[in-house]
Amino acid sequence: MVKQIRASHILVEDEKLANKLYERISKGADFPSLAKKHSKCPSGKKGGDLGYFRKGQMVPEFEKAAFELDMNGLTKPVKTKFGYHLIKLTGKR
Repeated sequence: MVKQIRASHILVEDEKLANKLYERISKGADFPSLAKKHSKCPSGKKGGDLGYFRKGQMVPEFEKAAFELDMNGLTKPVKTKFGYHLIKLTGKR
């Protein structure tokens, strides 16, 4: 059973921008570069890396989407009270 996951994300306020970034990443654009350029979360400076976390540490919508991903998987935009997230799973332990 997975106890912790490592994820990166890009957080934006606009759903249109989130969808545009999703399309770009799906076509091969570099996730960390886009996170540094567009994310309004402080983690954007680190390419969106949030490090490892376990269930109960993130808002429910974010957590549910992140824990359902396969390795290196990417979510479509996920809406939370903070805005729209693109989440990429980068590790499990």
